[in-house]
Amino acid sequence: MERRKVQVTGGSTFTVSIPKDWARNHDVEAGDEVGFHPDSGSLLLTPVTSMNDEEGTLDISGMEGDELMRAVMTMYVSGFDVLALEGDRISADQRRVIRNATQGLVGLEVLEETSDRVVIQDLLDSSELSIHNAVRRMHLIATSMLGDAVDALAQNDPDIATDVMERDDDVDRLWYVVSRIFRGALRSPKVAQEIGLARETAFDYHSSARQLERVADHAAKIARVTRDLDEEIPDDVADALADLEADASDILGTAMDALFTDDPEEATRLANAARADVREIDEHTRAIDDLLHDLDAHNAQHLGLVVDSLSRSADYGGNIAETALQKAAPTPGP
Repeated sequence: MERRKVQVTGGSTFTVSIPKDWARNHDVEAGDEVGFHPDSGSLLLTPVTSMNDEEGTLDISGMEGDELMRAVMTMYVSGFDVLALEGDRISADQRRVIRNATQGLVGLEVLEETSDRVVIQDLLDSSELSIHNAVRRMHLIATSMLGDAVDALAQNDPDIATDVMERDDDVDRLWYVVSRIFRGALRSPKVAQEIGLARETAFDYHSSARQLERVADHAAKIARVTRDLDEEIPDDVADALADLEADASDILGTAMDALFTDDPEEATRLANAARADVREIDEHTRAIDDLLHDLDAHNAQHLGLVVDSLSRSADYGGNIAETALQKAAPTPGP
């Protein structure tokens, strides 16, 4: 760390010089502008030229299917405002994958298509995005999926199960949005200032969103079990699974309340309550395992996967509660 002395010029203006090596490395010359961004107790300096929209170019020759889909999503999460996908000749299958990827991500539109180039632009303004709202929406969708998945299982209703699996895409879209905002806030103090959150808080939201994305995956996994069972499950097993799902959802709700409250004492109380409830889940799952012993091996195996998914969802709520505790803890100064 370099130390520079603050001086006063003109009787009222505070000035400080910037390191010459840093200026040269970032092509800052006399007369250029730099931006200052308050960040908690710090003041961050950024070359203005680095805050312009960024374009990323990717050679997609030979890419197809999941590999191409993942490449587009990676560039989106990385924060590029313009994505230029190029190749010797972009095939119809590649274009189809690109369109599907674009439709699965929030804010993207195809601006240009030629035989060897597809240009996609992100039309969302960072200042209009709310990582808080995105995470809250993820929680609502994921817990509703969990409840509907167990209902589909109890009622042997494949239509409800299909709807649950389709909603997993909604959670994934929000997850990519949260990841994009978070990485943008890490990379650019301008983005962090626009979203109105400290970068530590953005990290906490991103970490919690990851847990919610996993909850949604497990809800979809439970929904798929509905199609694999040979017969309807007994009422006592259905009731026990419904109770376990309610406990897991309650833990997630308490943990999210702890994450979102601005009162450190309340956050600590709620988070500790959620973590205590997680410890009681094991006893609940053992009771359900005893019920499954009376079923045939095929159905017992599949319902065991359901119990595991619900238990893991409760664990993810405990992880969010742990994040809330860290968020509420006092932090040292810069």
